[in-house]
Amino acid sequence: MPSDSVLVRLEKVNKHFGQQHVLRDIDLEVRGGETVVLIGASGSGKSTLCRCVNRLETIDSGRITLGGEPLPEEGRELARLRARVGMVFQSFNLFSHLRVIDNLCLAPVRVRGLGRDQAADRARELLARVGLADKAAAYPGQLSGGQQQRVAIARALAMDPEVLLFDEPTSALDPEMVGEVLDVMASLADDGMTMLVVTHEMGFARRVADRVVFLDGGRVEETGTPDEFFDAPRSARAAEFLSKVLSH
Repeated sequence: MPSDSVLVRLEKVNKHFGQQHVLRDIDLEVRGGETVVLIGASGSGKSTLCRCVNRLETIDSGRITLGGEPLPEEGRELARLRARVGMVFQSFNLFSHLRVIDNLCLAPVRVRGLGRDQAADRARELLARVGLADKAAAYPGQLSGGQQQRVAIARALAMDPEVLLFDEPTSALDPEMVGEVLDVMASLADDGMTMLVVTHEMGFARRVADRVVFLDGGRVEETGTPDEFFDAPRSARAAEFLSKVLSH
């Protein structure tokens, strides 16, 4: 169950890429333990919004806070922020020359100062959690896409983040591998992980989200529970979007 405390807050956030105004006065809150799913057409600003939360993209105006603190500008404080905000990308971004377990241990040892043995024990726990206990010694190239993405989720969890960001985590996968990744994400939601998820997987949004946020043209067009949004969208644009994506 989501808590009453707001973990991530965006207030009047704007972002341009050149002349393109990609985020327009975005107001959004994510509470502790809440799963918020961002949906919308390609180019609506979903991924950019997600990347702004851990400052992979800088904003032009407005304010983003994590646990009530503004996002730091640079340096060590920014590295500390990224330890608090895990991110899982569309492309898995694993280090191909490192074994799976070493991919998981690298940041906890270097950034958080964990001992190697402690980091390795935690890595094995997390690999078991995502169903890959037997793959610790494998290299990423020896794994399927779905397995690589589950390793990427375990790697993000290895930093014990306060919130996990997912930027279209299944869009690079073959269809038969999508379910294994979504199942891991659903189990994290059940365990109370705070998650902000960009996805085109409407079934996942309906099943797992506490709240669905629909972006259109860089604006929050509509927000509500999955039942509210999918069964009775309030805006014409959301209804049009759903009629296209749910009719296939």
